[in-house]
Amino acid sequence: MYNDNAPHLENHNVILYALQMNYDKLTEKKNELDRYRPLPLALVRNLEEWFRVELTYTSNAIEGNTLTRQETALIVEKGITVGGKSLKEHLEAINHADAFDWVQTLIHQKVSSLTEHDLLQLHSLILKGIDEENAGSYRQVAVRISGSRVVLPNPLKVTELMADYFNWLQTTKNVHPVELAAEAHYRLVTIHPFVDGNGRTARLLMNLILLMNGYPPAIIRTRDRLSYIASLEKSQLGGSNDDYLTLISRAVDRSLDIYLKALKGEEEPFLLEEKTVRLLKIGELAKRSRETISTLRHWTKEGLLDVFEKTPSGYQLYKPEMLDRIRQIKGLKERRFTLSEIKAQLKQR
Repeated sequence: MYNDNAPHLENHNVILYALQMNYDKLTEKKNELDRYRPLPLALVRNLEEWFRVELTYTSNAIEGNTLTRQETALIVEKGITVGGKSLKEHLEAINHADAFDWVQTLIHQKVSSLTEHDLLQLHSLILKGIDEENAGSYRQVAVRISGSRVVLPNPLKVTELMADYFNWLQTTKNVHPVELAAEAHYRLVTIHPFVDGNGRTARLLMNLILLMNGYPPAIIRTRDRLSYIASLEKSQLGGSNDDYLTLISRAVDRSLDIYLKALKGEEEPFLLEEKTVRLLKIGELAKRSRETISTLRHWTKEGLLDVFEKTPSGYQLYKPEMLDRIRQIKGLKERRFTLSEIKAQLKQR
C-alpha cells in the first residue's frame, strides 16, 4: 500500500542524519581541542578578549544597535565614548561585555545547577541603566515581535512556563551539548519572558551552556541575522527546527576552528565582516549563474540559497559565494537528488 507520508518521513530522516553528522563532527573537534588542554594562558586570554568584543558587537547588532565592531571595542576595552552614538547604545555594549564576564564565572558549574535566579541576574546585567524597572524581572504585559506572525505567551503564564523551562533544563540528559544549548536558547526566546533583552539574554545563556560543556561560544554573525531570525520564526510557527539547529551548529563549528587554528599557529581566522563585498541582486545572480530568476527564488524559499540582506525597497541581495552554492545545487540535481536531499547535503559542507 502506498504511504502518503513516506516521502516526508524519508526526507526528515535524511535531515536528522545530516544533523547527527554535524554533532559528530563537532564532538571530534572538541575532543581535538581537549587534547591541547591545559591551553596556553596567553592564548586563552587573547581569545577570550576577542570573543568578548565579537559577541557583544554581533549580539547587539542583531537587535539593531548601530555600533561598529571597532566602536564596540573602543567602548568595552578602552572606555572611550563614541561621538554620534546614543547613551543607550553605549550601555548596551558595556552591559553585554559585563554580562559575558559574569557568565565566565559560572562555567565550572553544571547545567543542572542553573536556576531562575541566575537567569534573572543575567538579564538584570543586560538592562542595567537602560530599563531598571524591568531589569531582572519577568514581564507582566503582552508583547509582540515586530514584523513577526509569532504569537507570544500570555504574561499570566510566564511564571509557570519558566518553572517548566528550568525543570526541563535541569533534568534533560543524553542530548548533545550543542543541541541542548540551542534548544535552551530557542525555548527561552519562544517564551519571551522579558519586556526587552530576550534575544541577548538567550544567546548568552546558550553560550554559558556551551562553555560549561567545554565548547567555545557560538557567534551569530551579522551576515546571518536574517537566516537566524527566519529559522527561529519557522520553528515557532510550527515548522521544522532543522535550519535553526544547523545555523547554531555551524556557529559552534566556526568557533572551534578559531581555537584550533590559533593553537596550531595557522593564519588567524578573525576575518572582519566589514570588508567590502559587492552584493548581487537576484537578476545579476541569475545572469551570472545562467539560471532563471524564478528558479533562484524557489531555491531561496526552500532555504538552499541564503539572502545576505534586503534593501529598503525590498530587493534581496546575495553574496557572490552563492554562485558556488548554485553550482553545487546543479551538480546534485544532475545526480537526481531531491531538493530536501540537496539541502541536507549542503548542511554537511
